[in-house]
Amino acid sequence: MNPNPTEARPSVVLADIQAAAAVLASAVDVTPCLHSETLSAITGADVWCKYENLQYTASFKERGARWFLESLDEEARTRGVLAASAGTHAQGVARHARLLGIAATIVMPESTPFTKITRTEYEGATVIVHGADFAEAYRRAIEIAEEQGATFVPAFDHPRIIAGQGTVGLEILDQVADLDVVVVPVGGGGLLAGIAVAVKALQPSVRVVGVQSETHPYFARAVGSDAPIVAATTIAEGIAVPNPGAATVAVARDLVDEILVVEESTIEAAVALMLDVEKTVVEGAAAAPLAALLEHPQAFAGRRCALVVSGGNIDPRTLSAVLLRALAREGRLVLYRCRIPDRPGQLASIAAIIAAARGNVVDVEHHRDRPGVAVRDAILEVSVETRDRNHADAIAHALIAAGIELLP
Repeated sequence: MNPNPTEARPSVVLADIQAAAAVLASAVDVTPCLHSETLSAITGADVWCKYENLQYTASFKERGARWFLESLDEEARTRGVLAASAGTHAQGVARHARLLGIAATIVMPESTPFTKITRTEYEGATVIVHGADFAEAYRRAIEIAEEQGATFVPAFDHPRIIAGQGTVGLEILDQVADLDVVVVPVGGGGLLAGIAVAVKALQPSVRVVGVQSETHPYFARAVGSDAPIVAATTIAEGIAVPNPGAATVAVARDLVDEILVVEESTIEAAVALMLDVEKTVVEGAAAAPLAALLEHPQAFAGRRCALVVSGGNIDPRTLSAVLLRALAREGRLVLYRCRIPDRPGQLASIAAIIAAARGNVVDVEHHRDRPGVAVRDAILEVSVETRDRNHADAIAHALIAAGIELLP
């Protein structure tokens, strides 16, 4: 088998996806696709969420990995498999290789969140951490596959991977009537291509829209967009793919209606919103479809939209930072900096004012040695949990009315 997944492949048709679905029915979950009244009210669209984060490995990647592994003969299974992945593909390959009795080695870039490395090892795979990014990890995986005679399992650019991921599209069409749009996160393009083949074959009037982060709009550029590349890190590492697949790009050019690019801050807001509204933990890539509705509301207003919530593998520290930043943006976690006389009772007085205004003090710091602070003064920094921006402003006004000097 040629280990190079970037080589152009034969196109995928509906029958391929239906064949995959027949086998995958007993190997992966048919995930729910549920209506969200609150997200619909927020975005102005009629929102349905396809919860692929509820797969065992918390990602749709299981589908393509299992369908690919099913194709291997006994000799290939004996030699084992190799894959390169930032996490979700790794877990899908590792889990289903274990279930099928195949030895798996996964090369993961150094930027991979620890939680994804741990879960991949838990599934029985040998993990090699190599390279600053996916491209370097991929090159090393190809080298090892050639050295060992193992089969390389591509992350996206192979007809069986595309067909396996396309089963998500079949399920959505079965679960949501009168659909107008399917919104899909896209990195390498396997999920987007597979869904596009399924949807356009069965309901060609349904629009298929891909979504990328502004930091990695490489798929959008591959299909003709002039989207600029914003030099920054991304919370959506699952779709941070610099080299999209030849086969997936070819499918997208024929069948995908639009690729939208969204800001990192909007993806962050969407991660927090999914937890706050839907009580669902999602990774950055999985939040990209909701980010598209938030950032481009005119494209979806009044339309019945299925958002593919592709995975839930987010590092806990990243999630914590995202939630804190979201609280700050919404005025629900506010830092008040006060210049006060350095004498007993000042903290108690300020705490009493905040309590009377129904604010919740979560952290306090005194600073007496800051530049510009008089010897008999201090800077008091108080972090306060509030209901919203208006409540935060009311607390500030109460402090000022009591003679407290607030600093910027």
